Amino acid sequence: MISRIILNLLQVIVVMAFSPLVKGVLNRLEAMVQSKRGPGILQPYRDIRKLLHKEEVVSEQASWIFRVTPYVVFVTPIFVTLLIPVLTNYPLFFAFMGDMLGGGFILALGGFFATIAAIDTGNPYGPMGASRTRMVGFLAEPVFMIVFFTVSFVAGSTIPYIVQEAWVTPLSNFFEPSHVLVMLAFFMLIIAEAGRLPVDNPSGHFELAMIDESKILEYSGRGAALMKWGGAMKFFVLLCIFLNVLVSPWGLARGDGLLEVFIAIPLVMIKIFVFILFLVIIESSIAKLRLFRIPEFLGAAFITSIAAMIMYIF
Repeated sequence: MISRIILNLLQVIVVMAFSPLVKGVLNRLEAMVQSKRGPGILQPYRDIRKLLHKEEVVSEQASWIFRVTPYVVFVTPIFVTLLIPVLTNYPLFFAFMGDMLGGGFILALGGFFATIAAIDTGNPYGPMGASRTRMVGFLAEPVFMIVFFTVSFVAGSTIPYIVQEAWVTPLSNFFEPSHVLVMLAFFMLIIAEAGRLPVDNPSGHFELAMIDESKILEYSGRGAALMKWGGAMKFFVLLCIFLNVLVSPWGLARGDGLLEVFIAIPLVMIKIFVFILFLVIIESSIAKLRLFRIPEFLGAAFITSIAAMIMYIF
C-alpha cells in the first residue's frame, strides 16, 4: 500500500514537472513550422519562475473567488492525476476513488471557477472571453459524456485502468470502427478544451478575440503563475487520458519496481512528443474558425461520439 502511494506521488511530480516542458516544445515546434525563431522549450519554466517572484495586483472590485481561483485551477489536474494511468499499467492507491466521468467533472470545476473569476473584476474583456469559454464548455460537455458512456459500454466500466485493459490492450480492438471514432471525438475535445486551433489561437493576444487566454487576463504575479501552470497540467492530463487509456498503454510500467517506473517516464514523454508533432502538423494546416463556426466543430465531435456508440451497439 505504501509503495502504491509513493507511485501516486511520483505521478503527480511528473505531471507538475513536465507539463511546462510539453507546452514549451509545442510552442517551439509551432514557431519553427511558421519559419520563426520562437521561444526556447524552457521558456514556460522561466515565465512561471518570473511570475512567482513578482508582486500580485488585485482589483478592488475582486471578491474571494478571484483570489481562490488560481489555487483551484492548479489543484484540480493534480486530483485527476491520482485517478489515471500516467506511469503505471496497473491501478494505484487512489485509482478507484473516481472514474473518467468524475475526472471530467473535476477539470470542469476548475474551468467554472476560472470563468467566474474572469467576470469578477468588472473588466469588459474578461466577461466577453468567459462567455465564449462557457459556450465552448457547454458544447464540449455532451461530447465528454457520450465518449465515456461509449467507453463504459465496451469495457463495462469507466475506471481508466479497466478501460485500458478491456479495450486498448487487445490489439484487435484498436481497429474497431467504434474505437477509432471515440479516439477522433476525444481528440477534437482536447483541441477545444486546451484552446488550440481551430477553436482558439493560443498565440493570439488580441482581447476581442481571446477565448481561453481571457481567463488569466486580469491575473499577475503568483496568481498568473498558478493559472499558467494549472493550464499546462490540464493539457498534460488530457494527453495522458487520450494516449494511455484510449490509444495505447505502450511505455507504461507493468511492475512495482521503482526502476521500471522511472524507465516509463522517458517512454511516456516520447509518446506525448510524437502526439505533439502530429498536433503541430494539424494546427499548421488549418486556420482559426470564426466564433459562429465553433459550434459546428464541436457538433461534429458530438455526432462522431454518437456514431461510435451506435456502431458498437449494432
